[in-house]
Amino acid sequence: MPDKKDMSQGEHISSGFDEDLAELKANFLKMGGMVESHVAGAVTALVDNDGHLGEKIRDADKQVDQLELLIDEEATHIIARRQPTARDLRLVIAVIKMVADLERIGDEAKKIAKLAISLAEEGKAPRGYVEVQHIANHVRGMLRDALDAFARLDPEPAISIMKEDKRVDEEYKTAARSLLTFMMEDTRNISKCMSVMWILRALERVGDHACNIAENVIYMVEGEDVRHKPTKWAEQVVGS
Repeated sequence: MPDKKDMSQGEHISSGFDEDLAELKANFLKMGGMVESHVAGAVTALVDNDGHLGEKIRDADKQVDQLELLIDEEATHIIARRQPTARDLRLVIAVIKMVADLERIGDEAKKIAKLAISLAEEGKAPRGYVEVQHIANHVRGMLRDALDAFARLDPEPAISIMKEDKRVDEEYKTAARSLLTFMMEDTRNISKCMSVMWILRALERVGDHACNIAENVIYMVEGEDVRHKPTKWAEQVVGS
């Protein structure tokens, strides 16, 4: 099992290699902060019935896509020019995987923003906003913790994130059942309530992607792929 200290920079003969890795990590964290902000903004647009803010978040997704392309280009450059091995190769591979999850989180934020715009035009749904805010806060916390674990090369928080993802799944199912029951009892607002249902689903997916990032942090630091494995397996790998 690799030593976490071995993941630090400043050990390469080429200072340019260190700079390339540092820039790759910095842009990844920048993209992470961007999509977290977009999720927050999209939910605010929904709750405040602010179609204008929803449009801003929807249009800002182009910045996420551009940053994804830049990071992919940087990762390809490092592999082709620097030929990384061991810990450095794991870092680059992990970033390539995790940036795809960030892009999908951006897509979910865009989806929420579009639904917020639609509801701003139709009028607010009668139910579901409290649940949306609760789950949004939960998954945003997971994403921030995953990004922090990446920045600090610390796999231990990733275990907590994997456990939190199961709680989010349960919260989503409970909120969806409640909303479905309401729609069956009052069919006048089915269209609006379905929009809220899709927003809840989008937030649940944000939690899934945050969990994916956490799993890749473990791979990056420990060299073990814990995807599709029980959480107890990951705990053994990390030594929690």
